[in-house]
Amino acid sequence: MLELFHHGSSVCAAKVRFALEEKQLPWQGHYLDILAGEQFTPEYLKINPRAMVPTLRHGGRIVIESTVICEYLEQVFPQNPVYPADPWTCAQARIWTKAVDEDLHPACSAITYVVSHRHAVLKNVGKFEDFLNAPSNESVETRKRKWQWIEHGLAAPGIEDRIKLYDRYLHLMNSALQNSRWLAGSEFSIADIALTPYVNRLDMLSMSAMWSEGRLPKVEEWFARIRARPTFSKSLLDWIPAPLTRDLAENGRKSWSEIAKMLQIA
Repeated sequence: MLELFHHGSSVCAAKVRFALEEKQLPWQGHYLDILAGEQFTPEYLKINPRAMVPTLRHGGRIVIESTVICEYLEQVFPQNPVYPADPWTCAQARIWTKAVDEDLHPACSAITYVVSHRHAVLKNVGKFEDFLNAPSNESVETRKRKWQWIEHGLAAPGIEDRIKLYDRYLHLMNSALQNSRWLAGSEFSIADIALTPYVNRLDMLSMSAMWSEGRLPKVEEWFARIRARPTFSKSLLDWIPAPLTRDLAENGRKSWSEIAKMLQIA
């Protein structure tokens, strides 16, 4: 039995759910409300001492890190593959997954915080000392930087650079899609699975104008194909709590004009 410890707002967990559904693997979910701190319970820390989601439990084995989980699933369950069989094409797909882990995920975290999550944190915490002393798997320096995001929003140091990095990856996607329907060749693959939660996060933040209305037409067409897959909603949208969906959309709309100005989008 495959067991997945996950949460609806986690883009990493969404990636693993998407891979599970695309590979048609039955799985049992253990939903952790990470916004309420359930990842810090003693029971979960025994499973994943890093207090992060997702975590996969397969029999008595524990696998952490979303990209590693996807690779594990592919090797243990080779049917309905999501990694290309051709070595060169597979290498191209893995370059996309590496870019997600190293560049896009940190940028996504920052944008989500400065646009939306900051409002909930300020309402529930109020001051830095309480935020710093709350349970966390992050270093003090990371918490200090995150507090700048919470306190200053889009004016926080480095945020404009992260937004532009996100936009640069959308442009790279648009270029990659010029001659193929999918990011790593003619077949849907782990590259598309890996990027989907991050493009979907922008969409949920009411920022689809970063690619729509002719700005990045190949990305717009790609995302339409992604959304049409029967695995999309059940992997991503159906797991996000309705209040969070509402907050992401509303806060994103309020921030869009400033972000559009940063990106020089008319």
